[in-house]
Amino acid sequence: MIQNLEWYRVFYFTAKTGSLSKAAAELFITQPAVTQTIKQLEAQLGGQLFFRTSRGVKLTAEGEALYQYIAQAYNFIQNGERRIAGMHQLAEGEIKIGAGDTLCKHVLLPHLAAFHEAYPSIKIQVTNRTTAETMTLLKQGEIDLGIVNMPASDKAVDVRELLRIEDCFIAGEAFRHLAARPMAWEELMEYPLMLLEKGSATRSYLDHFAERQGRQVKPEIELGSVDLLVEFARRGLGIAYVVKTFITGELRAGQLHEIQLKKPIPPRGIGLATLKDVPLTAAAVTFIQRIQMAQPVEGA
Repeated sequence: MIQNLEWYRVFYFTAKTGSLSKAAAELFITQPAVTQTIKQLEAQLGGQLFFRTSRGVKLTAEGEALYQYIAQAYNFIQNGERRIAGMHQLAEGEIKIGAGDTLCKHVLLPHLAAFHEAYPSIKIQVTNRTTAETMTLLKQGEIDLGIVNMPASDKAVDVRELLRIEDCFIAGEAFRHLAARPMAWEELMEYPLMLLEKGSATRSYLDHFAERQGRQVKPEIELGSVDLLVEFARRGLGIAYVVKTFITGELRAGQLHEIQLKKPIPPRGIGLATLKDVPLTAAAVTFIQRIQMAQPVEGA
């Protein structure tokens, strides 16, 4: 049973600042009051939460375990406060969005400028993470919404499809001749392949598709950015696997060439992820409405 929520507030700021005196300053109370409150909480929980160091205080293992929950709860409380502020006709407020590199550039960024122009007083915070990390941040209350690669599922998260995308293999002039006819997987594997690093949703989608064909993809080069893959392909270093939907301009201009497969890779979706049963801020609701109503951006 929670006896005193103020104890947890003192615990949170002490853990966050790593200092009894700094926590006291944040809370506008005395340092002895902070110390006494921590002792009361430790007595209630039956274990030590902090230990002293030459630079302040640090969490014990028990303290670390508790902080994960208290920090998450504090984030949800802040979300509630921001929602109230956002009700005043979006005169103030904040929206926190998570998205990976490619989705941030091609899906999110085109809409941010228009939203900022319409609501200049709304603070926009973008956290750049993979789809899996974005889903985790969402469940922790660190962000309001995420732009994610599909499939992405979690019982605590609602994912709505925003658009369909296609993936493809591309090459520069050095391998242009391979674009003359559709290739079998066996043929393609004989050439140097360049893929995103493991852990990305795009890479996982390809790996799973290859497994269903009884194949294993073994790249010669692994990179952390789609833009780098495109540039490496352009310079003739190999054949890159990228999102075709995001490079239509380069393909039309003949700067890159699509290598078609006899068995094409199925399209997949880009989704908008929000936490189930958790109210969104007014800013987040408005942004979601605008991005859902907007026409697809050229090249996306």
